[in-house]
Amino acid sequence: MTDYYEILGVSKDATKDEIKSAFRKKARTLHPDVNKAPDAEEKFKELGKAYETLTDDNKRATYDRYGEDGLKNAGFDTGGPFAGGFGDLNDIFNSFFGEMGGFGFGGRPDPNAPVEGDDLRLDIEIDFKDAVFGTEKEIKFDHLENCPECNGTGAEKGSQPVTCPTCHGTGHVQQVMRTPLGSISQIVTCPDCRGAGKKITNPCKACRGQGKLEKERKIKIKIPAGVDNLSKIRVSHEGDAGSNGGPSGDLYVVLHVKPSEYFKREGNDVYTRLDITPSQAALGDEITVKTLDGEQNITVQAGIQSGNSITIKGAGIPYISRPSQRGNHIVVVAVKTPTKLTEEERNLYKRLYEIQNNAKIRPSVMDKVKGVFNNV
Repeated sequence: MTDYYEILGVSKDATKDEIKSAFRKKARTLHPDVNKAPDAEEKFKELGKAYETLTDDNKRATYDRYGEDGLKNAGFDTGGPFAGGFGDLNDIFNSFFGEMGGFGFGGRPDPNAPVEGDDLRLDIEIDFKDAVFGTEKEIKFDHLENCPECNGTGAEKGSQPVTCPTCHGTGHVQQVMRTPLGSISQIVTCPDCRGAGKKITNPCKACRGQGKLEKERKIKIKIPAGVDNLSKIRVSHEGDAGSNGGPSGDLYVVLHVKPSEYFKREGNDVYTRLDITPSQAALGDEITVKTLDGEQNITVQAGIQSGNSITIKGAGIPYISRPSQRGNHIVVVAVKTPTKLTEEERNLYKRLYEIQNNAKIRPSVMDKVKGVFNNV
């Protein structure tokens, strides 16, 4: 049986103030952001359940008399305030303790520290051959650049941002909030400067105080040989401009490769289909096929079957990490049965059919067949 009094570390005749004090003390040490033990979250939820029950007069009376099962039978919700999961647990804890800031758990970032700009994504389409052998491509995209008029400060020339008088440049202010636990001091984002720590009294007319302007940019990028569909190319510092002197973000170019009508890619190998006639399959042949590097002669061995393949080694897709090495070109053979025959072709196929069928009947078998007919 779960003992709520034991969980909180109070006696059974503890007052509400004593229960609240015990909860606040234990909550600081059991919160999963502070306590990295595997069972910290579960213990914190149990602590919340105990607190909620013992600070409610009706629930406490039922619990004291019938225990936890009595609460369930009486129709009380026994999930506790943190039953919704870790996200709810944090939301409630933050409402009590001001995002941990009121108790000094971790420092807050300096609002005037350099901040890196946002990364950007650009999707472009390239031809199959360009993906195979690589190419150089000019791309156009929009990104945020520091305003040249104010050098990114957001303030009109001849003026400077001033320290926020509300938060004194910290970007945060302390508030006192009344909760079920009593008055709690919490740290919140400054409502005056919205966490920036400074205010612009005379905004730049070019960028309207934003410090950045959207500009179109053209650059050339190298697409390496062997890239595949949805491959990404990172172009450093071509994203949006940073703040407070921070670096620009990166640009990620996502490649969409147009499919080839002739080649099918699987990894670093390419596949093509070769249609041959029954006579070519039976007798073999030298056939010219199209490869990534141009036309090439291949040998079709006599007796090849439909579905068999011929491999041209090293004629596939280059490996990005090892461009000098390539996959293979695999030619899949398909024996095509003719659907329209000339009279000469029909006679030849009939003659071939007769020869092949006569060859299937051995002489000894033929003698037996003749004997049967002679006796009729």
